[in-house]
Amino acid sequence: MQRGLLFILGIVLVSCSSDDNAPNLIEELVISGAVEWVKNFGGSGEESAQSIIQTTDGGFAVLGYTNSTDGDLTGKMLAVNDYWLLKLDADGNLQWNKTYGGSKDDRGQSVIQAADGGYAIVGYAMSDDGDGSNNEGFHDNWILRLDGLGNVLWEQSFGFSGHDHSYDVIQTDDGGFFFAGFLDVTQSNGEGNFGKGAYLTRHGVGEFWGTKLHADGSLQWRRYFGGTNNDRAHGVVQADDGGFVMAGFSESDDFDISNTKGSYDFWVVKVDKNGTMLWERSYGGTGIEIAYDIAKTHDGGYAIVGNTFSTDTDVSKNNGESDLWLIKIDDSGALLWEKTFGGSGFEAGHGVRTTAAGGFAIAGNSKSSDGDATQNLGENDLWLLKTDSEGNLVHQQSFGGSQLDFGFDVLETEDGGLVLVGEMGSEDFLDLDLKGMTDLVVIKIK
Repeated sequence: MQRGLLFILGIVLVSCSSDDNAPNLIEELVISGAVEWVKNFGGSGEESAQSIIQTTDGGFAVLGYTNSTDGDLTGKMLAVNDYWLLKLDADGNLQWNKTYGGSKDDRGQSVIQAADGGYAIVGYAMSDDGDGSNNEGFHDNWILRLDGLGNVLWEQSFGFSGHDHSYDVIQTDDGGFFFAGFLDVTQSNGEGNFGKGAYLTRHGVGEFWGTKLHADGSLQWRRYFGGTNNDRAHGVVQADDGGFVMAGFSESDDFDISNTKGSYDFWVVKVDKNGTMLWERSYGGTGIEIAYDIAKTHDGGYAIVGNTFSTDTDVSKNNGESDLWLIKIDDSGALLWEKTFGGSGFEAGHGVRTTAAGGFAIAGNSKSSDGDATQNLGENDLWLLKTDSEGNLVHQQSFGGSQLDFGFDVLETEDGGLVLVGEMGSEDFLDLDLKGMTDLVVIKIK
C-alpha cells in the first residue's frame, strides 16, 4: 500500500452570510493517505467493530461484539456474542474494555457519549441473564446506560416474540434517548406502537421502529412505520425542529409507503418530537437499494449512504455490480443530489459523518480495483472515502488483505484526520498479526 501520497484539494470560498448561525466552512488544503496508526483487538474467536466516537478527552470509544474468551478479553466466560465496548486513548492504545451480555447472542451496534461523560450503547440481544434482565423472544432491542468507566447505570430491553433489532442511538435535546431499528410486527401481534390500530398486524417481516426514552430509561413513546414486506431503519438523527429522521430501506409499497421506485428503496421517515409522521420518501431505481446510515448536514439537510444496483430513476449511473450510493436531501425530503462510487465489483457504504468543512467521510467496503477504487488487496477491503459538500470525491483508500475485511464506521478527528473501524479476517492485513478468526480493527489516517 502506498503511504504518504498527497491529495491536493481545491480551496473552498465561503461567501459572507447574514445568518449568524451559518457555519464557518474552511476546506482542508491537503489530505494525506498515510496511516498514522493501526490497531487490532480480539481473541481466538470473532470480533467486529460497528461504531466509533471521539470522546471528550480526545480518545475514542468503539462498540462492536465478540465471542472470544481470551486475548484482549478479560473476565468473559462464555464463547457467545456479547456487546464489546473499548476505550482507547488518542494514539489508539487500549485503556479499558468491557463486555455486556448473557448466555445467548448479543450484538452491539451503536455508541454515543452522553452529556455527563458516560455512554449509551444499543444493539440487539437474546439474553435474559447476565447483564440482561429480560427478553421477550428472539432478539430484542437492548440499550444500556453506562458511566464514564463503562459501569452499567441501567439497562432496558424492548421487544416481542420475534426478531427485533436496534441499530442506532442518539441523546435527545431533552436529555433522553431515541433509538431506531426494526420490529417484527407480525410476531408482536400489532403491539409496540402508540396510536395505531390492530389492522397493522397484517404487516410482514419488519417495520421501522423508533423508541423514545426518558433520561432514566423509562419508556416515553414508540412507533412503527412500514408496509407488508421488509422495512428496516438503520440510522437516526434529530432534526433542528426537535423531530427525528430515520433512514433505512423498504421492500413495501403500501400502508405508510408511497411512490416506490423498485424492489428495495432507500426509505426515509421524519416524525415530530411526539412520533407523529410528518413525511416519508423513497429513493432509488428499479433495482435494489439499501441505506445503512444518515448524517445531519450543516445546512439542516441529511446525507444518507448505502448501496445501489440500479441504473435508472434516481440513480444516475452504476459502475458495476453494486455501487456505494450517497444522497443528500433537504428537511422536507426533496432529493438535492446523488452520487455513486465504485468499480466493476461490489461496493457498499455503511457509515457517513459530516466533516468540519461540510463534506462527508464514508466507511464502506470494496471488491474493485478499477473505477473509483484504485486498489484491491484481496477478497473484500475496508473502503474509506471523503467528499466535498457536493459529494465530489476528494480521497479514497482501501485497507485489507487477501481474505474478507469489512469497514463499518468512520469519523473525522479534531486534528482533521480520519479514523476507520471494522473487522479484519486477513492474516496479511498491513503489519498486524491476526489474533483469531476475525479481529476488531481501528485505523487512524492523517
